[in-house]
Amino acid sequence: MEKYRFNVFGDILAIERHGPAWRCFAIGGDGKRGPVDLAIPPEVSHAELPQYLYDIYHEQAVMSDAEIFEIR
Repeated sequence: MEKYRFNVFGDILAIERHGPAWRCFAIGGDGKRGPVDLAIPPEVSHAELPQYLYDIYHEQAVMSDAEIFEIR
């Protein structure tokens, strides 16, 4: 299973591929995961996830957290 974490304008999202589908979870300050109602098309690749997340969440960006990056 593919698992990735992204900082999305200051919020941490875990994105996992289960079969052909992507599932998304918000990671709280306490480390707990909660489901996020975000539909990521199955044809979106790992390399395309940052741009896809930007397209969805760009209106939530603030000057202090104005980028999306993968957490490794």
